[in-house]
Amino acid sequence: MKRGEFALAAMSALFFFVILCGYFFLRPVREAMGVARGMDELRWLFAINCFASLAAVLAFGGVVARTNRRRFIPVAYLFVIVCLIGFAALIIQDVRSGGGLIGTDAQTARSRGVGYSFYIWLTVINLFTTSVFWAFMVDIFDVDQGKRMFAFVGIGGTLGAICGSWATNVISGRTESPYLPAGLMLMGAAFFAVAIAVMLILDRMAVRSDASRLSAVGAAAAGEGDGDGQSGDAGGAIGGTFWDGVRAVATSPYLLGVGLWVVFMAVSNTLIYFTQANIILSDSDTFSQLLGNFAQFDNVAQIATLITQIFITTHVIRKLGVGWTLAILPLVTLAGFAVLAVWPVYGVMMIFQAVHRATRYAISRPSRETLFSVVTPSEKYKAKPVVDVFLYRGGDLAGAGIDGLFAVLGLTLVWVAVSTGPLAAMWIALSIGLGRAQARKVTG
Repeated sequence: MKRGEFALAAMSALFFFVILCGYFFLRPVREAMGVARGMDELRWLFAINCFASLAAVLAFGGVVARTNRRRFIPVAYLFVIVCLIGFAALIIQDVRSGGGLIGTDAQTARSRGVGYSFYIWLTVINLFTTSVFWAFMVDIFDVDQGKRMFAFVGIGGTLGAICGSWATNVISGRTESPYLPAGLMLMGAAFFAVAIAVMLILDRMAVRSDASRLSAVGAAAAGEGDGDGQSGDAGGAIGGTFWDGVRAVATSPYLLGVGLWVVFMAVSNTLIYFTQANIILSDSDTFSQLLGNFAQFDNVAQIATLITQIFITTHVIRKLGVGWTLAILPLVTLAGFAVLAVWPVYGVMMIFQAVHRATRYAISRPSRETLFSVVTPSEKYKAKPVVDVFLYRGGDLAGAGIDGLFAVLGLTLVWVAVSTGPLAAMWIALSIGLGRAQARKVTG
């Protein structure tokens, strides 16, 4: 790092730590609730998620248009906290009245409704929490800084994910209490409250630091700059309408390409997710075991991610460039399904999932986020959620449909492995093309 950058990078890593630590108290709860009543209902939840994501993206675009970064990021995390407290209260009330968790013998209509509502809500919200975080990062750091420091920032998030998933695995292994999900929800809410405080401190640091892109914006806001219209980064609202994000993606070949890349990634993730869920569901007898197994998968994956971030990520991005780095994930997907088709067992699934997620978060994610460093502030905060949330969930829906079709036809994992071949080829070509397009935007 260069002079003045470490403090910003360290605070950014802390910000990401508390976000992902809070989320990974919640993720195993969501997964356990989603599969508690079987795989058929899980596929319907994926369909609902897609349409819920579109509504959420449009609503978020309206909020962004009327406020600025310093307001809408804390408001977004405050909304998460309020919802988590509400879900926890409903679970506690249902248990006190004699009910039980979704998927158990004592489940009620309320617990089933809370379980599925929480699954849909967190599936939509989790993409917003990370999308907003990375949009903030590309506000603070330029393209060169992102290539050098996003891996370091990502390590903070990975450590948070490891802490959250490890703690959840330990807690779920020590209790069969029906209050367990509510307790984990309140723990997650506490970490999101800390995230708000860290974000506000980081924002002030970035505006005052010469190592940040926001220093020029801060000067403009104080009347010392040229006022180039970047009001969304300073004190004013970003402006526009809630449709701007959808319009930007639909009319920009560059953003469409990024969106298509995310769709390819989501399809592959979903196929892996359903395979993993089937294996875990068959290996779990109680809700706590189900929750613990999902937390264990998360923990192993995050440890693999951490190792990759420390020793590999920055070197790969700087030597291969953004395009070829993005192409690594489709190659891992193809190879993983080929191995899993031969050995479809718990241990192999855990290794494949860990390697795939390590590649996705430690290598592909930093590269993908640098793609947004060459677009306007409005596109970062409006078009980015359309790509990261709606198109991602659209890819999820497509993946769920493919998995359901394979299940109806009685096809094995061999066919899944074969079907990923053409997908991987198109995905690799798109990755290289996006890398070249970003380079043209930087030099142009």
